[in-house]
Amino acid sequence: MKHLFSFILSLVDFFYQRKIINFFKKNLSQNIEVLLDIGSHNGESIKIFLKNFNLKNIYSFEASALNYEILEKNIKKMKKKYINCNINIFNVGVGNSDDEKIFYDLSDSNSSTFNKINKDSLYFKRKNKILSFFFKKNFFVREKLAKQICLSDFIDQHKLKKIDILKIDTEGYELEVLKGLGDKINYVKFIYFEHHYDNMIEKNYKFSHIHDLLTKRKFSRSYKIKMPFRKSFDYIYKKVV
Repeated sequence: MKHLFSFILSLVDFFYQRKIINFFKKNLSQNIEVLLDIGSHNGESIKIFLKNFNLKNIYSFEASALNYEILEKNIKKMKKKYINCNINIFNVGVGNSDDEKIFYDLSDSNSSTFNKINKDSLYFKRKNKILSFFFKKNFFVREKLAKQICLSDFIDQHKLKKIDILKIDTEGYELEVLKGLGDKINYVKFIYFEHHYDNMIEKNYKFSHIHDLLTKRKFSRSYKIKMPFRKSFDYIYKKVV
């Protein structure tokens, strides 16, 4: 049963990701200089972009130590196949400060986050029920300390002057990532991020806060798509020249 469920999810996600890739193919050249992947999980997005573009540099960030172990193994395989791409991975989170914070590792590793989890929410209870039925395990949350950095500092340290795509998938921590960019947000051409509308994650901000920040920085919304089986959307904002 769990294999069938996983297969259906992966099939649906494949066609979903295909739409996003097609957007970038229409709006970017085949050659991409820099991709920043914030919240890389197991490297799924990196693999998709490598398959579809000629990437020169990828900088990947994953706060979860559990996810990072898998990411590291997957990136080793990708480096052998895509030898012309410089792939750098970091076991750190990205936010609006340079310190250690409590990180919430969930059994559904896609949902791990720096934000508190509302275990009393209907969305959390529904996920727990689904996991228990298909995978025979409870939806647990484990608290750990994880290091966090600001992107503005990282960009200075690595002397980056241009970022083609900034992808952010941090389970309700996207606004903090963007704040940590500071004026370096002007180096970015496209910002591709996820936003949750469920009440499982305590974000303490609304989508309008992200939208206002980006529009003030001369970005315009270019794409929006609802994620399958989730109360979430993916958005793509483009820098207005």
